[in-house]
Amino acid sequence: MKAVLRLTCKDCRGIVAAVTNFIARNNGNIVNLDQYTDPAAKRFFMRLEWDLAGFKLPREKIYPALKKFGDIAVSFSDQKKRAVIFVSKYDHCLYDLLLRHKSGELNCDIAAIVSNHEDLRYVAETFDREFYCLPQDEKKQLALLKAKKTDLIILARYMQILSPAFIKAYPQKIINIHHSFLPAFKGARPYHQAYQHGVKIIGATAHFATADLDQGPIIQQNVAQISHRDTVDDLITKGRDLERQVLSAAVRYFLNDRLFVCGNRTIIL
Repeated sequence: MKAVLRLTCKDCRGIVAAVTNFIARNNGNIVNLDQYTDPAAKRFFMRLEWDLAGFKLPREKIYPALKKFGDIAVSFSDQKKRAVIFVSKYDHCLYDLLLRHKSGELNCDIAAIVSNHEDLRYVAETFDREFYCLPQDEKKQLALLKAKKTDLIILARYMQILSPAFIKAYPQKIINIHHSFLPAFKGARPYHQAYQHGVKIIGATAHFATADLDQGPIIQQNVAQISHRDTVDDLITKGRDLERQVLSAAVRYFLNDRLFVCGNRTIIL
């Protein structure tokens, strides 16, 4: 079994030595360590993973012992995070997440699927997942999330704007996916707009949801080349492929405790 420490603090001399010495003194074997210093913010970020075999401290005492170093989070490899997926009518991202979860690519428990439409209930039933249709009822949604002890909310093409109060309840725990035409091609039929403008590249962006619509810290992006031979249907197909890839990558970063937020930027260690 392994433990993962994510540390954020003011950049200072000797912090790496202090943390690694603490692990060594308690008979911990470090198996992975990565770090980054943001020169503008003067903040230090560290992700440290160590083997708990023979570690002197019981797990309930690890967090209290480490919090002196700064803002920390500690997780353990035998504790899966609990995710809830929000969807509307598009099924491509939902199918992809459920298939990746079934194959073991996503190390989490999918506690429920929530939607503002009934259209995708059959997908949830196919994968033996609980499905809740709660259109425009954030009070019931938040109650469900609390009951499910949710660690992560995945907006898998959920076509409903979340209120600031909802987002505030789960800061840096809501991942959204959208086509990267925003803000150039806002509104309906973005791929049709892109086709009409003769774009040469399309993309997708996964980011943390914030009160500023589609302006949250970016986690992952990808692009695909477009030619004059591509039809609108080709653009839609390529765009959906990108959305699946980018969203699943962002979710894996979160589940593997690799994400840090610095201002409106993400740092991946």
